[in-house]
Amino acid sequence: MKPRRLLLLLGLCCLAPAIASAADTVLQPRGAESAPPVAPGVPGPSGTTTLGLALVCAAVGGWLFWRQRRNAGPGGRGPERRLAIVETRPLGNRQHLVVADYAGRKFLLGVCPGRIDLLAPLDQSGPPPSAAP
Repeated sequence: MKPRRLLLLLGLCCLAPAIASAADTVLQPRGAESAPPVAPGVPGPSGTTTLGLALVCAAVGGWLFWRQRRNAGPGGRGPERRLAIVETRPLGNRQHLVVADYAGRKFLLGVCPGRIDLLAPLDQSGPPPSAAP
């Protein structure tokens, strides 16, 4: 879930007790007997409970905001990703050839269970491989 949506949801949860207590208010005509706002024996939300819940929600929201800002890379959109797997070819028996790209440079890797070997750096200046007839 995106952090902004999570913060919005957290804010709505903080406001829920206040909205619920406002919805419990019953308007009665003058001179009519007033009914108890809640059923007997069932305590309603107190001001201390609502304030405590709001403080906890604010603390969690602040922590989420701080964490998002701390992990943000250039431009505030998250850490910059410079490593990518360009292509993978299975060789059988859990062995693979992998072309990995790091910051614009490509490397051919041999991957086996328990080890990864650099087979060759791939440069872009060479001629493209010829197609097999």
